[in-house]
Amino acid sequence: MAYKRKNEFILALIAIIVILSGCTEKNTAVEDIYQVLEQTVTKEKVFAEQQEPLVELEKKEKEIYDQIIHMGMKQYDEIVKLSNHAIYSVDKRKELMEKETNSMKESEKEFQKIDNLKVKLEDPELRKITGELSDIMMKRYRIHDELYSEYSNALENDKKLYEMFKDKNLPLPDLEEQVNRLNEIYKRISAANQKFNQLTEQYNDKKLSFYKQAGLKAKE
Repeated sequence: MAYKRKNEFILALIAIIVILSGCTEKNTAVEDIYQVLEQTVTKEKVFAEQQEPLVELEKKEKEIYDQIIHMGMKQYDEIVKLSNHAIYSVDKRKELMEKETNSMKESEKEFQKIDNLKVKLEDPELRKITGELSDIMMKRYRIHDELYSEYSNALENDKKLYEMFKDKNLPLPDLEEQVNRLNEIYKRISAANQKFNQLTEQYNDKKLSFYKQAGLKAKE
């Protein structure tokens, strides 16, 4: 009888281990996705930190531009001085943009781990939400690629404009053409930035849906 009870105990223990193992595997996929989503936020902290200084530099450059266009050629030396300040500012913006973009690349690298994890989810609704979350985020990364390309183009043409200001013999039509070119570039940047912000909002909403469905809480 003792032998039989021992076997029953062993079988019961094995059954418990199997059940617990199954629960662990089920929870691991959710937890791993949760960790990826939270790490993605961490990777984008550098991106977020560049926004305020970028806006501040753009604001100061606009003030310099306004000063220059209201000056006459008698103030040529001051025009050159202000143009050089603006060119320096453009270079600083480029540095910030590179930091921002590297941060987004790190974020994308982290987020791509989702692809191998979402197939392990047993809850159909969680799989659906995760798939939608992934689609939104990848569109967001691609829009940022577009933003980077357009912004780099803008920086190059901003520098060209300020170099043109330093040319005493520059024909006015050439200057107007350059200003119009920049206006068109910044219109595209504005449109892409608006789309990026919309996708960011959609992503955050969908992430909260994932957390709610999975019974998780976002980190503060």
